[in-house]
Amino acid sequence: MAKIGKVLLDSGWLAARSTEVDLTGIQLTTTHAPSGPDSPWMEASVPGTVLGTLVKNKVVPDPFYGLENEAIIDIADSGREHYTFWFFTTFECKLSGNQHLDLNFRAVNYSAEVYVNGHQKLLPAGMFRRHCLDVTDILSPNGHNLLAVLVHPPDHPGRIPPRGGQGGDHEIGKDVATQYVEGWDWIAPIRDRNTGIWDEVSIYATGPVKIVDPHLVATFYDGYKRVYLHATTELENRSAWVAECNLNIQVTSELEGGIFMVEHLQTQHVSITAGQRLQFTFPALFFYKPNLWWPNGMGKQSLYNVSISVDVKGYRESDSWSQLFGFRKIESYIDSATGGRLFKVNGQPIFIRGGNWILSDGLLRLSRRRYQTDIKFHADMNLNMIRCWGGGLAERPEFYHYCDVYGLLVWQEFWITGDVDGRGDPVSNPNGPLDHELFLLCARDTVKLLRNHPSLALWVGGNEQVPPPDINDALKNDLKLHPHFENFQESGKYVQESSLDSEDPSQYLDGTRVYIPGSMWDGFANGKGDFTDGPYEIQYPESFFKDNFYKYGFNPEVGSVGMPVADTIRATMPPEGWHIPLFKKHPDGYVEEIPNPIWEYHKYIPYSKPGKVHNQILLYGTPKDLDDFCLKAQLVNYIQYRALLEGWTSYMWSKYTGVLIWKNQNPWTGLRGQFYDHLLDQTAGFYGCRTAAEPIHVQLNLATYFIEVINTLSEELSDVAIECSVWDMEGMCPYYKVYEKLSIPPKKVVPIVEMKYPKSKNPKPVYFLLLKLYTASDYGILSRNFYWLHLPDGDYKLLEPYKKNRIPLKIISKAFLKGSTYEMEMHVQNVSKEPDSKSLTFKNTFVARLSDGDFDTASVEPLNSGTELKRDSTLFQRIFRHFSGETNDLKVTEINGANVGVAFFLHFSVHASKTDHKEGEDTRILPVHYSDNYFSLVPGESMPIKISFEVPPGVTPRITLQGWNYHGFHTVF
Repeated sequence: MAKIGKVLLDSGWLAARSTEVDLTGIQLTTTHAPSGPDSPWMEASVPGTVLGTLVKNKVVPDPFYGLENEAIIDIADSGREHYTFWFFTTFECKLSGNQHLDLNFRAVNYSAEVYVNGHQKLLPAGMFRRHCLDVTDILSPNGHNLLAVLVHPPDHPGRIPPRGGQGGDHEIGKDVATQYVEGWDWIAPIRDRNTGIWDEVSIYATGPVKIVDPHLVATFYDGYKRVYLHATTELENRSAWVAECNLNIQVTSELEGGIFMVEHLQTQHVSITAGQRLQFTFPALFFYKPNLWWPNGMGKQSLYNVSISVDVKGYRESDSWSQLFGFRKIESYIDSATGGRLFKVNGQPIFIRGGNWILSDGLLRLSRRRYQTDIKFHADMNLNMIRCWGGGLAERPEFYHYCDVYGLLVWQEFWITGDVDGRGDPVSNPNGPLDHELFLLCARDTVKLLRNHPSLALWVGGNEQVPPPDINDALKNDLKLHPHFENFQESGKYVQESSLDSEDPSQYLDGTRVYIPGSMWDGFANGKGDFTDGPYEIQYPESFFKDNFYKYGFNPEVGSVGMPVADTIRATMPPEGWHIPLFKKHPDGYVEEIPNPIWEYHKYIPYSKPGKVHNQILLYGTPKDLDDFCLKAQLVNYIQYRALLEGWTSYMWSKYTGVLIWKNQNPWTGLRGQFYDHLLDQTAGFYGCRTAAEPIHVQLNLATYFIEVINTLSEELSDVAIECSVWDMEGMCPYYKVYEKLSIPPKKVVPIVEMKYPKSKNPKPVYFLLLKLYTASDYGILSRNFYWLHLPDGDYKLLEPYKKNRIPLKIISKAFLKGSTYEMEMHVQNVSKEPDSKSLTFKNTFVARLSDGDFDTASVEPLNSGTELKRDSTLFQRIFRHFSGETNDLKVTEINGANVGVAFFLHFSVHASKTDHKEGEDTRILPVHYSDNYFSLVPGESMPIKISFEVPPGVTPRITLQGWNYHGFHTVF
């Protein structure tokens, strides 16, 4: 008898090019099964793509390294058969008399023929549809089953024009598939167009009755005090007799110590005739003041486990399903004050600061572990929304799980882009994909796959385009709101709450989230579909604060530079790619950057815009080499993205309702628009963003030079103070002010005072400004913001000789270890002089935020989930608890220096300790989560930094510190 539930088929796969296999699928799954990775068979990546498998086996070079992608034949030149591949594996399963087995493919690109023990089944075309095959009657009696899958590429893979372009020749738009694969201005073409079994494969055993696609919806009354959980599921009786069933729904919450409390348990009886598939709706479950789910920065991400099971008379449990569910209500409307779309969560307006997302990896090497890192990075940056761009994926349940856990709202688009679907150059596919019914089938199936995730905030028809009229009308109808979720009208005023007697909202396909036709419609950009998003290049930092920078209330795309650190360049390019750009001066004084061919291939965005923006790297002096260039680029990255978000936030609710940065990350080794690179190392822009997007924030308006405080929360800040100090490069503090007894209303931007220093006598041409917002009662830091500034029309070239200053530091480190995970507490102090007696904030004791607690909800996974996530552990066992407390577990490191001054632009990194280290070898351990990085300390100031990372087996970590005043690596642990 097979165990009820799912078994992943994610290992033991083989693959071979179809033209190199002289056997049929029937032969492969009966008499001529491949026995191992013998030519032409090779170990396969499933889930994954054909190209991913070829790269894994070194049949082709790494397309993301240097110019190696040019050495891989494109499907347009090879023909589709070159990337048509067999995939083969075996699985064990033996059923009892009343059991059934499904073979599930959560997604295949683009179509496939499946053979199980000599029997053929077909997987029709479409990249974003689930396939469920009943294989009960074709299983082997001995339990050993053979499975072969012949996967065909997209029907219209297209050809890449010599000049490249957005989506190549746009032919891929005729299919329902990812469109970025023909190349874009941020990625090179993917040679196999992502052909493969790209999402999970599983077998799923049930008894006579199967649970299909439950839908969970919460409705709210009396100011969120009375809450009802609605649940509807399909039930399929696969037996030849009437099934008498007990259908159970249980809701549990997790308490401290991994103890679960049952909040609700309900059983309903249902009879299902033979072969019938019916829809069953539970009576609504009542909750009084449940813990609500909030976006990142607004509150906790409370999640309940909802499980549904069916017991069949004479059989026992036949099937079960579970899902982590968050009680929350998302509403949006066009704000009359700004014209932008305004989002509310649980009745509270949320100022959107987020970014655009393509996908985790361009070869679809997707994993839960990488998804967790990706999404935690977004939460670490204090962002609250991710837009899943229409030329990429309908993201996977694992992606959404971590968005649920970390509080990232998700804007999910369907597979339409302006460049490929009717607005490109040349104009192509004006009627979108050829098969409209297939598009709608994939869209409806995607909705069913994702609709139970609290992080999913809205559906959008396409990127910079709306779907063809018939598709758009169908989506509008399919995704129409239930009356309970219509009661927040475009005016922003409530109408009378819907009655519980109305149609149950869980009977809708969705019914809880707004559908917007396109990314520049209905409150986004100018709302009319004109190209009014962007810009996408370097800006003067003060420009973001000017009233005329952007006209409309919500910008769905604004982008800029994204140069990674030098180690990443060396790791992803051969030495000829280590050459920095040439700086060509124009007669008008502007400088043009001319990058090397490898940087150009990797879509490098320069740090100047001749005629508009002078080169921002040259403000620091001409770079000498790659390390110098990348370090100065990080200075610009930090300033650029902090200014972008601070400028937008300065107009919160008065002019803007939100902004999404283009883009947060790269699915390959690109050199533009990213806060962290494809190897998962953060740029300094990551930390500029993290600073600017704090829920409570103090900042300098670079256009007005007013100090401003931003409170995005729903509670007033009372009895707070601001400490403002200016420091010069001699370590002196020529300007110091404290502004006390301040109150900051909720959801407000408050200008406090104009900075007087630059207008005072003899201001320094380059100076440092440190702003701290703190609670007056205990000097707890609410926000800390460090600027380096120059006088108008000046530059930062005086920072170059400042590198020679040696500022002494003291670093105290503690290491906590659990398994292969390290968590470090670093205490860094600038000891160039004693703390100023008039400042009591030098210790930087930060006020704990909700996200800083002991409970790491990323470890909470649903049991036997229909979204196929398992509970690996319950409460995160804090690594701190394994610290022995002995003094020899403390390490004190001193970096000597004779100068007094600011310790500028300090940067930790984690490496593998190696005795046989080769020059240029990348020893970094990635990813690493830092509570802060690229930080600076004024004389006497201390900073606590938390660092966490996993170490590969057999590797000893080494933590190093670099900085503007610290050349080379200083090992601190």
